[in-house]
Amino acid sequence: MRKQKHKPGSFVRIALADGSFGYGRLLESPYAAFYQHRTMSPDSELDTIGASPMLFKTAVRHLALDSWEFIGWRALEEHLCQPLVRFMQDVGDFRRCTIFDTAGNRRAAEPQECVGLERAAVWEQDSIEERLLDTFMGRPNAAEEHLKVRLR
Repeated sequence: MRKQKHKPGSFVRIALADGSFGYGRLLESPYAAFYQHRTMSPDSELDTIGASPMLFKTAVRHLALDSWEFIGWRALEEHLCQPLVRFMQDVGDFRRCTIFDTAGNRRAAEPQECVGLERAAVWEQDSIEERLLDTFMGRPNAAEEHLKVRLR
């Protein structure tokens, strides 16, 4: 049986390296969404957190979830149940890309069509925490930059 806290719709509080907190929401495994909500002291106001804009949605290594604090659960809103769109890019020939979604749709694509999409990747706990803090601090994140589509 899956642990209750790993259930889609669960909210998590993420302690960041500077002492602040970021917040996320579990989607269908292995995906999670992360909010544009940062606090200097722990927040458990699910309505406030849930009303914040989304920063990004990505796959997260299951073990990372045990490091984050479960703070509550709400049924997922419709927009969080929509298929997540990702891309893959051929390592040998960067011009060969595939766009796919979690509903099983896939198609060949030009690299330019992948701009702004998340690359198919599973993020580790520390990488998610660094990406959140970098985003909040307004600086580029090395892992995120590395995973962007290659155009040439």
